[in-house]
Amino acid sequence: MTNPTQGDQLADLLRGDADELIRRWVGLAASSLRGRMTEAELDRELREFFAVLVDALSTGSRDIKDDAYADARVLLEELSRTRARLGFSPSETAVGVFALKRAVFELIERRGNDGFREVIALSSLLDDLGLWTFEFYSRTREEIITEQSEQLLELTTPVVKLWDGVLAVPLVGTLDSARTQVVMEKLLEALVESGAEQAIIDITGVLAVDTQVAQHLLKTVMAARLMGAECTISGIRPQIAQTIVGLGIEFGDITTKASLADALLHALRRAGVDVVRRRNQAV
Repeated sequence: MTNPTQGDQLADLLRGDADELIRRWVGLAASSLRGRMTEAELDRELREFFAVLVDALSTGSRDIKDDAYADARVLLEELSRTRARLGFSPSETAVGVFALKRAVFELIERRGNDGFREVIALSSLLDDLGLWTFEFYSRTREEIITEQSEQLLELTTPVVKLWDGVLAVPLVGTLDSARTQVVMEKLLEALVESGAEQAIIDITGVLAVDTQVAQHLLKTVMAARLMGAECTISGIRPQIAQTIVGLGIEFGDITTKASLADALLHALRRAGVDVVRRRNQAV
């Protein structure tokens, strides 16, 4: 509930010794960050937040979700995103908010006046703002992890040109629905761009092949066929062959080869290229 009188008291408390408070606040925050940010950088950030915080307190509102705190929330969200992307920990991120409490407590102790109610109110408010910072820090970290996962997925599913008209997709690791979708999209895009009619899906680096993985491979092959390209699956090691037989998986008329070299040779012949082994001749 809003109480303008208490709000004004809190705002007056902070305004009265603003420069001293901010200097102490910056010093406390800087010591916690152990040199990862300069005091000049912190001073600029915290002064901006201090100004919008005092303006919000002047309204008498104690609820950080009120419109009065909109600017404060935005600044904390931006601070959290920046800290998360720079690799700061949650504690290092929130210390910028919580350090103000200690600075105010020290000020009250030095002044020796009775600001108990105002201090308790400010303490509760800063706790809420600190939690808001944690929330947006965590959200940003999740976004970063998602972005990195997508980037890694792109890096681990390259489409390479082995020969004119022959493309290859070497797969490493685990093949799931999300990755299969990326493989299919990248392969189809490459087929359109290059006009290739032969594609090799190499699973030498795939950890295991089960029914689900086999279904993913079949879908990719069928999609490539719809684009007018024939696919060969290579990297069928003895252990994988035994697993496929044991699971009763049928590849139908899809060509499979034990190695990428065998698959390339097959694709070249299908493309009308004769490969002749040349013997070394003595001079």
